[in-house]
Amino acid sequence: MPDLSLEKRLGGALPSEESSLGYLFWLSRPRFWLYLAGPVIVGVAYAADSPAELFSPLAVALFAYFLVPANVYLYGINDVFDADIDEVNPKKDDKEVRYEGGPLVILSVFAAGAVGLVLIPFLGPAALVPFGLFYLLATEYSAPPLRFKTTPILDSISNGLYALPGIAAYAAIAGQYPPMAAIVGGWLWTMAMHTFSAIPDIEPDRNAGIRTTATLLGKEWTYAYCGAVWLAAAVGFALVHPFLGAVLGVYPLLVVVIALADVPVDRAYWWYPAINTVVGAVLTMAALWVMLYA
Repeated sequence: MPDLSLEKRLGGALPSEESSLGYLFWLSRPRFWLYLAGPVIVGVAYAADSPAELFSPLAVALFAYFLVPANVYLYGINDVFDADIDEVNPKKDDKEVRYEGGPLVILSVFAAGAVGLVLIPFLGPAALVPFGLFYLLATEYSAPPLRFKTTPILDSISNGLYALPGIAAYAAIAGQYPPMAAIVGGWLWTMAMHTFSAIPDIEPDRNAGIRTTATLLGKEWTYAYCGAVWLAAAVGFALVHPFLGAVLGVYPLLVVVIALADVPVDRAYWWYPAINTVVGAVLTMAALWVMLYA
């Protein structure tokens, strides 16, 4: 069952998980939609040479795909192959829905994946590589035979998949890749974000016999890992421009504060959709400023 307090605060505007459409809505993790779509906005903003390119049909189509269908695909596969684990995961009690099985989810996952394939003829060669890699990692993160999420370190590295929409969008608009330092920095950022999000799941994953970077390191060392990787991400972005490094520097500082203040991680985890949205907005506004006034 989703967070009903959120549903009530919005006056019942959000669909109930009791309906088929509402169940798919909550399965797609609406709190995290911008984790895939946000990088598209940032990538397009830095690739575009004019305001018109910001709203080109291809830019809009990429944003629309990564906003909803890609999330249905990514999280649908995750829920199908994690059904047994999620039975004992407390996050499924009030923040997310548990997988209910049935053909609706399977068909919706296949349909969501198929929608993205429509974009392939319109993507240039540079954009096709990250776009295809997104499909590979989004599938094999949860699905056999690779199932990266059950192998420590690989689970973290494979979550560079969240940076791939931004890389693909940049390449689709600019016809080339963003600076390598930005690609590395973005990949490192997503690695740390993923591993931080796995901290609340340490005990459920251990009880289910699932090995992750977080279960391997334990809570305190996972904090240290996330701080170090976020710091490396900030350095990568600083090599592109000091402003970018300064903005990304908020992440290693924040994880230190959370660790030292002993803030419950299952509470802090839910701050990050808002934090990431603000950071993404700052990065986007900086790109627009340069485009219009530099």
